[in-house]
Order: sequence, then structure tokens, then C-alpha cells
Amino acid sequence: MDLVATQNFRSVDRLLSTPSAQASEHIRAMGGHDTARAFLRYQVSEQNRWYFENWERIQIGLGMLLLLVLLFGSVADRFALLLTVLMLAVVLAMHFFLTPEITRLGRSIDFTPQGTPSSERARFWNFHGAYSGAELVKLGLGVALAARLLRRKKRREIAGSDADATYRAAHIPARE
Repeated sequence: MDLVATQNFRSVDRLLSTPSAQASEHIRAMGGHDTARAFLRYQVSEQNRWYFENWERIQIGLGMLLLLVLLFGSVADRFALLLTVLMLAVVLAMHFFLTPEITRLGRSIDFTPQGTPSSERARFWNFHGAYSGAELVKLGLGVALAARLLRRKKRREIAGSDADATYRAAHIPARE
């Protein structure tokens, strides 16, 4: 999502750097390059807010589903459950605490000129940094969970092949 959000903002500058003739007319009618840039960045900001909020909802659903599968659909692995619960807790904190505050602060600075100092802009970037940090924590937990589940699957496959060989040796006569 971070890549999508970044590219959305860059698309505004790409569009404004080489507008078509028709777009140039609309840019002039809006009040010029700076006004058009502010409005387009506002639109991109709203779009990104929607993306992040809905992506978090999807992650909450996927996290709950994974938790249920690990609880009821497989052999209990407390460490895998712990990693899943921690990932879910991070997403819930992002969705119910960080994202609403980032949205509120972002909307308050949407039309504030870039170079203008603002305590709200500083708070926005602090929350944005916390969000990025939470993403990294979630990524680390996800990598650890994937490694744990893959390692466990490999152990079961090895154990299963040993059990098959033992069963065949005990119950299936050897061909001569």
C-alpha cells in the first residue's frame, strides 16, 4: 500500500509536468499549476485514505480467518498463534488508532502550502512514521509466522514419509 500511495502522489506531478492541451486549459481555469496541484493532491489523499482503511479491514478479516484456522483446523502451535495474535493486534491498532488520526491530521493540512510550518504537519509525519514502523513490525511477524508454518509443514512431511515406510514394512509383503 505504501508503494501505491507514493505512486499516486507522484502521478499528480507527472500529470502536471506534461499536461495535454485540454488539461492545460483546465489547469489554467482552476487558477494555475499550484491550485491544480493542491486540488489533485487532495483527491489523491482521499483516495489513499480509502485504500488504507479498506486494506486494513481486509487484513483484519484475513487475520481472524488465519487465527480460526490455526485454532481449529490444525495441530495447535502456540507460537504460531501468538505471532498471529500479535499481527492482528498491530493491524487493529493501526486501524482504530493510527489511521483515524492520520486521516484527521491529513485533512487539516491538505490545502496548507508545502513550505508552511505547522504543528499539525509535524504531528501528521510523526503518526505517519509510527504507521510505517507498525508496518515493519507486522512484516517481521508475518515472515516469522510463515517460516514457522513452513518449517512445521516440512517436519510433518518427513514424519509422514517415515510413517509410510514403517507401515509398508510391517503390513505389505515384499515382492520378490
